[in-house]
Amino acid sequence: MTSRTGPLPLLIACALGIEHLALRTGDRGGAGGPVTVLRTGMGPKAAARSVARVLADPALDGAAVLATGFCAGLAPGMHPGDLVVAEETRDPRSTVACVATDRLVKELARAVPGRTVHTGPLTGSDHVVRGPERADLLATGAIAVDMESAATLLSAVRTGPRPVAAVRVVVDAPEHELVRIGTVRGGISAFRVLRSVLPAFFEWHRSLLLPRR
Repeated sequence: MTSRTGPLPLLIACALGIEHLALRTGDRGGAGGPVTVLRTGMGPKAAARSVARVLADPALDGAAVLATGFCAGLAPGMHPGDLVVAEETRDPRSTVACVATDRLVKELARAVPGRTVHTGPLTGSDHVVRGPERADLLATGAIAVDMESAATLLSAVRTGPRPVAAVRVVVDAPEHELVRIGTVRGGISAFRVLRSVLPAFFEWHRSLLLPRR
């Protein structure tokens, strides 16, 4: 971990303009340190580049990094608006373990009561996953897929030791597959959930500052 003496910064990374809007219009009170919300652009390459560039700033030395936004659920029974807390992120290059996931689950249940929170591996892809490919990814043990989380967290830990996590909101699932994110009712539900989760992110961040028992 970092040896900095000031408050630990928090970098929240998302890819899409609609995700960034949800986070910007959410409740921004209660952060345990400086917070930066970064729109990386879509896809793993854009995410990796953006995160590496921003973390080169000395003001973000040792910053905790949380990847968020929308995802595709892989498991039967998932619904738009469900939450996914990654225990780890995966892509062909690496697996990155997430930190304090139990705290995230607890705080998300408090922030968005009634929403189902799924935990498990979150896998990365360089394209939108549809149809039979979902079943192939589910067979690897992953419960959800998106294009940026794995690249975001890998880029973050490559710049230096830091706590990382990923929380995604399901926007489509095997029984609720979408064609375009902006034209589905599930997208509205996912947007509202994403706008409500910032307090949980801040509590997770604050927990990182507490002394270990």
